[in-house]
Amino acid sequence: MTEPADAAARRAIAPVICYPNETLPTPPLGLYRAARATATKIDEVLAPPREAAAFRVPAGHFFRISSIEGPQVGDLNLWNAHDLTERFFSGKTRALHGTHLTTGQRMWSSFPNLRPMATIIDDTLSWYGIDAFGGSVHDVIGTRCDPYTHALLSGGQYHHCCHSNLTRALADATGLSLTQAEPHVHDVLNVFMCTGFTRDTGQYFMKASPVRPGDYLEFFAEIDLLGALSACPGGDCSSEHSSDAAACHPLLIEVFAPQPGALGDWASPPVSGYDRSHGR
Repeated sequence: MTEPADAAARRAIAPVICYPNETLPTPPLGLYRAARATATKIDEVLAPPREAAAFRVPAGHFFRISSIEGPQVGDLNLWNAHDLTERFFSGKTRALHGTHLTTGQRMWSSFPNLRPMATIIDDTLSWYGIDAFGGSVHDVIGTRCDPYTHALLSGGQYHHCCHSNLTRALADATGLSLTQAEPHVHDVLNVFMCTGFTRDTGQYFMKASPVRPGDYLEFFAEIDLLGALSACPGGDCSSEHSSDAAACHPLLIEVFAPQPGALGDWASPPVSGYDRSHGR
């Protein structure tokens, strides 16, 4: 198509933030961190390389995902522990907070509940910011590596991609069959993954994660959670994912309980106040 005479003027129109978030409820990070300082460890789960592991976190508790042996990214799913239909909503989380999450931001649940599931209270990679390529860490833009896209692009069958890993982990944790579990697996928080969009083609890219052993991302559970974390077969995602070639390492999930009374009168957030009448 021929470029119109006013093309430059159209491009110069300033953007408008779709969802100004100044009115979002502010998480009480001071309260959470004070409770975390005296919390005691009650559980730990290891996600082996190229595999996933499920874990449970009661409301008002904390969980930490750590790199322990080498640079490794992980794909995180969260569900309401009592209702799998309430699950992490990456798209709305992205719309509210941006493409990458860090301290003070929240993982929001799906409609019709739309409430905080978990709040990030500490991020040892918060120093990374946004690099010269537009890359940043802990994204909510990638979907998860999966066997369907793998088959589409390469024609191969690969079962240790994050989608299949999470499906197996959820099935094992709930007693569901693989067929029953798979529809509950959803778009993820890509923990430790460094990603962005190219400026010339707008394609989703990944690059070597800056994560090193000792780095972690820590959360406060706003509701009773069932989680699953896949140690991605791409390792640090410096070259490819859905592969047996990349160096991969385990990820550690630890759960911490606050001391009695440490959270005062804190309570889990209510579900959305929308009346669900949809205009009728």
